Amino acid sequence: MKTSELFDLLQQHSEKPLLFEYAPNMLVGANYHITEVKHLKIDSVDCGAGLDAWNETIIQLWESPEEIGKTEFMKISKALSILEKVGQMKAYNGDAEVKFEYGNGQFHTAQLSVNGFLVKNGNLLIKLTANPTDCKAKETCGVQEPEVAQSGSCAPGSGCC
Repeated sequence: MKTSELFDLLQQHSEKPLLFEYAPNMLVGANYHITEVKHLKIDSVDCGAGLDAWNETIIQLWESPEEIGKTEFMKISKALSILEKVGQMKAYNGDAEVKFEYGNGQFHTAQLSVNGFLVKNGNLLIKLTANPTDCKAKETCGVQEPEVAQSGSCAPGSGCC
């Protein structure tokens, strides 16, 4: 999801509580705070000597230990006011991919991409997912994609694992 798309979504639902699902059926606690916004410009070189560049907006979520047990989630209007204040200090790139940085005692800290959203029970739920690492130079380096076993099993030496 692009940063501008996130802002559009939030503005459409400004009076709803904002929830985040960091893993299937696992919600960021209602005690979360938006603690940092990072504006990143990434210039990279992959293993095939390919150059790439892109921008990201990273929004950090943190659960306050002093508010454990809190049951009311942050309203989108409050989240928007925080994000808009940041935008007054450092302009957003609307085309930048937006990610959320989050971790807790049961989940390693990670930068999570938006995998979708839904409005449910009067809440806006943003679904997050961790993207696996990947080789961007498969063709240059001769890396073959593993074949997926048709039988649903993956036997050693079959090439699917």
